[in-house]
Amino acid sequence: MMYKRIITHYDFDGVASAALCSYVLNIDFIYFTGPRAIIESRLTTTSGDVVCDLPYPHGCGLWFDHHEGNMEDLKNRNIDLESLPGRFALLSSCSHVIYDYFRERLALPGRFQQLIEEADLIDGFSYKNVREWRRITPGKIIDGTLRFQGDDPKVMRTYMKSIVLDLRDKPLQEVADRDDVKSRYEQYLIDERNMLEQIRKDGFFLEEDIKKELVIIDQTPYNQRNPILKHLAYLMYPNALGVISINTLYQSDQKTNNLCFSMSLSLRMTNQQHAKNVGLILRNLNLGDGHRGAAAGVVVCGTGEEMNRKKEETLHHIFRAWRNQTDDRM
Repeated sequence: MMYKRIITHYDFDGVASAALCSYVLNIDFIYFTGPRAIIESRLTTTSGDVVCDLPYPHGCGLWFDHHEGNMEDLKNRNIDLESLPGRFALLSSCSHVIYDYFRERLALPGRFQQLIEEADLIDGFSYKNVREWRRITPGKIIDGTLRFQGDDPKVMRTYMKSIVLDLRDKPLQEVADRDDVKSRYEQYLIDERNMLEQIRKDGFFLEEDIKKELVIIDQTPYNQRNPILKHLAYLMYPNALGVISINTLYQSDQKTNNLCFSMSLSLRMTNQQHAKNVGLILRNLNLGDGHRGAAAGVVVCGTGEEMNRKKEETLHHIFRAWRNQTDDRM
């Protein structure tokens, strides 16, 4: 079968996934998108498409993923996971799933090993502590440049494709040493400092959260995109166990009343046994999907009044679900 296009997520894991598929399948056509474009059927796929790190779209040629919620969605659609071309596995990154799949079929260059190790850490947010998370690595540098918000979408897509093709052909460190990567990373660090200041102003706890376990960062009052890397909240609230960020979604650069809730566990939870699973919380509330340590979802709202009401209701629903995830070790 001749595959013609790679459709992948626009984060570090999606880029790493595309690099592996591009290497093995000799594909240069890379298309970047997010889960909602697949869920809402805004993208047509054919048997010539390889889809990575996204929900399964009917009719694609190969599908690779690692999100538990996407597996549950297939069950709800009565689709047999084993019948699909490609592979699904509950690993820390989709690129790890792809690496294992192709490694069983052919020899892969040793340089991909470091790429997979960093993708596992970044996408799974499985660092052992804050010090390890803050350590600068080639993967962290490239990941930061993908989070940089200074370019228009067309320029960003061109940049991401160049990263994919370089990761396909070169060691991770060599890609991180590119002049444009270094420049973008410096810009990202400026963004990061601004994010920390924003978190300081906008972070709060629900009144019922007596133990101050879940930091909330509400970005909905702003009339422009003001992205926040929510993990930075742990630098300001080191005793928190999790963080929730709330943003309004944009469509064609226009602010809508729809809400995006993004949630993650603190690194404090990494070395503990506990019952917390934020992916399960959002799935059970029919909000979205993710992993045990990180998840996101969307709440559709018709008016500004409905948005404010649903925002408050959803926060309380999430906190109650969080509080109910307990066991004897907490």
